[in-house]
Amino acid sequence: MYCDLNRQYDPLPSPNTTTGKPDGTPVPAYEGPGIGTFLEPFGKYDLLAYMNKYWIAQAQPNSDFWGHEFSKHATCYSTFDVECYGPQYREHEEVVDFFETAVAYYQNLPTWGWLSAADIRPSNVSSYSFADIQAALTTGFGAVPYIGCSGPRFNTTEAGAGSSDNGYTRLTEVWYYYHVYGRPQRGQGLPVDASINGGSVSNCAKTPGAIHYYERTASSEA
Repeated sequence: MYCDLNRQYDPLPSPNTTTGKPDGTPVPAYEGPGIGTFLEPFGKYDLLAYMNKYWIAQAQPNSDFWGHEFSKHATCYSTFDVECYGPQYREHEEVVDFFETAVAYYQNLPTWGWLSAADIRPSNVSSYSFADIQAALTTGFGAVPYIGCSGPRFNTTEAGAGSSDNGYTRLTEVWYYYHVYGRPQRGQGLPVDASINGGSVSNCAKTPGAIHYYERTASSEA
C-alpha cells in the first residue's frame, strides 16, 4: 500500500496503484533525489553508512529500495504522519525516524545468531529441517515468526518425488510480529505469534532435511 502520495519516494512503485488493483489510484514514479540524502541535513551519516552496509538492494540503488520501504510502509503508520510531529517539525524528520526505527528493530532481531546458536548455518552442502529452524527462531524471539521460503517446491525435487509436501525449499525471509506499546518509534512491544490473526506461519517444506540455507555469493557481500 502507498498511503500518502505526497510522500512517495519510490522510483519504481510496486504495485503501481494505491490498492494494488487496476482500478486503484495510480502511484507516480518518484524522480527526485535519493531518499538517503534526506538524512544528511540531520547529520545522520553513521546511520546512512550502516544502511549502506546492511540494508542492501538487489539490481537497484540502495536508496531506491529504501524509498520503496518508506513509501509503502511508513506512510501507512499514523505515527509517522507529518501532523504528529507538531509545530517544530523539520522536513523529512519522519523519514529519519522511520529508518532509525527499522534499524533498531533489525539490531534487536539477530536471526543469523539465533540460527547459528542452534548449529544452523549457511551452507551449500548441508540442508536443514523446518522444525529445527522454527524452534531456534521461536526460542530467540519469544514467539513463532513467519518463515518464508522460495525456490523449488519439495515435491518437484528429486528428493521429494512422490511426496505430498509442496512447500518451498530455500530459506528466504523471516517476519516477526509484535503488539507495539505506543509508537513503533519507541521500539517497545510484545512478541506475538505470526498466526495471531489466523495467518500462516510458513510456506516452507516440512519434510525433515528439506530446507536449504545457502551461503551468500561473493557479489552479495557487504
